[in-house]
Amino acid sequence: MRTLMISYDLAAPHKNKHVLAHQIMSLGDAWARPLDQTWYVRTDAREEQVVAELSGLLEADDGLIVQAVEEDAVLTNTALRWFRQRQAAVEIDDESNVIAFPAPQTPDTQPELPLAVAS
Repeated sequence: MRTLMISYDLAAPHKNKHVLAHQIMSLGDAWARPLDQTWYVRTDAREEQVVAELSGLLEADDGLIVQAVEEDAVLTNTALRWFRQRQAAVEIDDESNVIAFPAPQTPDTQPELPLAVAS
């Protein structure tokens, strides 16, 4: 597993910013975003693979840097907070049109006590 730094400059940020962010978050097992357009991703992918995957979301005037980096970094006015890739909570058939999000945990239910006993 390697750590890649991904940084981009979008000529029209309102156009593909969220789609690009979603794609970057799906590239590896974990990601961090210390600055608005700078990401760290832990992945097995090579730089060329990442560029190929993200290039379809970029316009002709957009810039992209993908570089392997060491774990050590000096940060000023920011921090690295790593997030793990989300996993679906339920199994979904490939033929289904259902999109599953992580299912909420159901709390243990206890019978409601009468008001006099509850106080």
